[in-house]
Amino acid sequence: MSDLTAALSDNLFSATATQWSGLETLANQALSSGIDKYQQGNYQGAAKDFTRAYRLAPNSSFSYEATEYSSMAYQALGETDKAIAVYQQAIKVNATDDRLHLDLGNLLFAEERYGEAIDSYENAVRLYDDSTNRFSLGQAYLKAGRYGDAENQFHKIARRGGLESRNGYFGLGQTYKAEKKYTEAIAQFERAISKDRDFYDAYTEMGYTYADMGETTKAQEILSDLENRDASAADTLSRYINKMTQPKIKFAYADSTFKYYLKPKSPLSALDSYLATAGASKTLTMKFQFSKEMDRDSVQSIFNWNIQRSTEITAGMRYNNGQSMLSTEVKVPMYPIGVYYNEEDMTATVRFRLTQNDAGDGTIDPSHIVFSFKGMDADGNAMDTQNDQYMGFSKTF
Repeated sequence: MSDLTAALSDNLFSATATQWSGLETLANQALSSGIDKYQQGNYQGAAKDFTRAYRLAPNSSFSYEATEYSSMAYQALGETDKAIAVYQQAIKVNATDDRLHLDLGNLLFAEERYGEAIDSYENAVRLYDDSTNRFSLGQAYLKAGRYGDAENQFHKIARRGGLESRNGYFGLGQTYKAEKKYTEAIAQFERAISKDRDFYDAYTEMGYTYADMGETTKAQEILSDLENRDASAADTLSRYINKMTQPKIKFAYADSTFKYYLKPKSPLSALDSYLATAGASKTLTMKFQFSKEMDRDSVQSIFNWNIQRSTEITAGMRYNNGQSMLSTEVKVPMYPIGVYYNEEDMTATVRFRLTQNDAGDGTIDPSHIVFSFKGMDADGNAMDTQNDQYMGFSKTF
């Protein structure tokens, strides 16, 4: 190379370096301006500055930061498609940066575009095989219903040992829970906790699993423990337990007009003096308290209710205490004539009609009239079969 050629080459390199340095300076200034605007809530202006910063120096040391902030600004504006496009464009320039694939996958996952998220996470794993990328891929497989693939990813994380293996056991627990393999799920959550006693997500998921199993007592035990350790996790679990718990009839109100506490062979007129007249009919009420919010239509459907004399055979539970039926016993209607559900206090007021006989000497055993409800709560749960009936003598059963 001649001296002239060498000099020209040096000058060109120097000029290029100077130009690149100037572009990086401008890009850095745009990035700083964007951060200021973002913090001020000017997301539109921030997005423009972040985009400018990236375009000025797409291969700079802070290009990833500019991409991340730009996507965040568009998300704050509710323009998710543009937030996704930011990462897609950045990947075209820096296809080997696993962070870009991971972030894009996270955005697609949040949008429930699980198939596309899986593609992004798989790219991230190919570029950098760490537990974070594999766990994200496993979660996407799980959401897509690809349980075998999810289990495979979580097993690989668990086999790495150490603290990071906790996420593998945690993911396995989630997978088994989704497959309704509840016993296996509990075992995996316990293994995750054995690796990290402060792994509150694992406690929460274990509580979810017990609730799904119908083992409310065990779920409540976990809730009690969390209340002293992580208020947020406890609140989340509490809501889930309530959602999954079957509803109960807790008690009947004393101000119900049907005097359900009266003894066997009571005269019908003891319920209301109007019924002392032969052939008279009277609408009476029973007001019940539910343990949780109920489905209004289900409660107010009269065919979900049943009214009858007790057919229980246990001592003390029999109608008229097991004595023979009197000829004066009045008929009890099978269904109410109407039901009103109060959403504010979760009560149902059941209206039904009783009619005096032609002789005016009708009798009834109010304490052994059974009111049953077979509807559902607001979460779609059927009634707890141990607490879906009420009888004055025994209360709920």
